[in-house]
Amino acid sequence: MTPGRRPLKAAQFKINILKTSLKLIGKKSFDDLYVDAICEKVGISKVTFFKYFPQKDDIVLYYLRVWLFDRAMELAKSPREGIEGIYYLKDKFAESYVKYPGIVLGLISHLTRFQQPPAPFSLKPVERQLLYPGEEIDKVSILSLNQLLENFVLEAIFKKEITRQTDTREIANLLLSVIYGSLITAHLHRIGSFKVFVTRNLDIAIKGLA
Repeated sequence: MTPGRRPLKAAQFKINILKTSLKLIGKKSFDDLYVDAICEKVGISKVTFFKYFPQKDDIVLYYLRVWLFDRAMELAKSPREGIEGIYYLKDKFAESYVKYPGIVLGLISHLTRFQQPPAPFSLKPVERQLLYPGEEIDKVSILSLNQLLENFVLEAIFKKEITRQTDTREIANLLLSVIYGSLITAHLHRIGSFKVFVTRNLDIAIKGLA
């Protein structure tokens, strides 16, 4: 179905705001990203910006939603299972941190302000079409990072890659703690290669579950 002019324009604004934010922030801190600069680059008013992102921090939630959609599209084309899937998520997370450390650290900081995971930021069908034009998106479901990890953990148990008798959610939370914790530690202690560091930590955790 062809979207109407207004929904299409709104989708273009949201995607342009995200892409512009990523270009402006580069390796800088999320605190150094200013709404005025985003609006100037996109060519919109602050009123329009706040219509789609009620607060600046919503950019990191939208980034996460698009990131998860990217993973859903990739996994639909090239499925991974079990331990391979867990390491796939780790690699993609590490690549994102290396490329946009300010956005990823801003996301972690923002998530700590909630007592429970915040509701997913909206990613409407027209936005998905703009992100992946000409591709089949109707059957692709966007899962949270926890849900993806839980699915991979369950598969790893079925494949006997994980033999420890523990609840799948607890294992997924452990693995997520390794990824998030490695990021914070690498940042605070200026550890050179985050990808190598988080891989080593994940190796230890997986070995303990085997």
